[in-house]
Amino acid sequence: MPENREFKKGGDTKKLIEEAAMDLFAEYGYKGASVRKIAAKVGIRESALYNHYANKEAIFLAVAGRVFASPFAHQKTDDFVQQNAKKGKSFLHKFMTEFKLMTFDKKYEKLFRFMLIELMQNDVLRSGFRQEFHEANVKLLSSGFFIMMQEGLIRSNDPMTLANAFLGQLFYLRLQVSLLKADGAPTTALSTAFEKQLDLFWSSICE
Repeated sequence: MPENREFKKGGDTKKLIEEAAMDLFAEYGYKGASVRKIAAKVGIRESALYNHYANKEAIFLAVAGRVFASPFAHQKTDDFVQQNAKKGKSFLHKFMTEFKLMTFDKKYEKLFRFMLIELMQNDVLRSGFRQEFHEANVKLLSSGFFIMMQEGLIRSNDPMTLANAFLGQLFYLRLQVSLLKADGAPTTALSTAFEKQLDLFWSSICE
C-alpha cells in the first residue's frame, strides 16, 4: 500500500490530506467521503489536492497503509531484526507493544472497522493488505524466529508457522477490541490480554 513516510516537499500537505481523509472515511465511508470534502477539511482547493494524489482511491490506499501498517514499518527491517531478535522475548514484546498501541488508538478505532468491510469489497486493498501487512510482518517475524533458533533461544520449528501463529493471535485480539468498541462494550478485560498471550506463546516455543 502506498504511503509516503518521508515528508519532503509538499509532504506536510500530503499528511494533512491523509489525516482529513481518515476522519471522513471513518464518518462517511468510502463513497460519502468525496475529494471535495477532503480538500475542504484540509483547507485547500480541490484542484490543489490533485497535485498530491491522483484520485480518491490513491488517498484511500495511503490511509489504509496507516491503519494496517506493520508495527515495525518505520524501522530498517534487516538491521533491526538482526540487532533485536537475539534478545528473544524482548523482540516480540516490542512488536506486541506497538501492535497494542495501534489497537487501542482512538484515531483508528472506527476506521479499522470500516477497512475490514472494505477488504471484502476492494481487490486493490486486499492485495495491499496481504503484501504490506500480512506478508511483510510474516517475513519480519519469521526472520526473527530463525535468528532465535540459531541462538538457541527457542526450539527448532518452522519460522513461517511461528510467525503466522504469533501474528494471528495479535490480530484476533485487535479484532475483539474493535468488535467490543463497536457495541459500546468495555475493553478493560483485554487491556492485559496482549501481554498474557505473549507470555503463553513464548513459554510454548522456548527450550
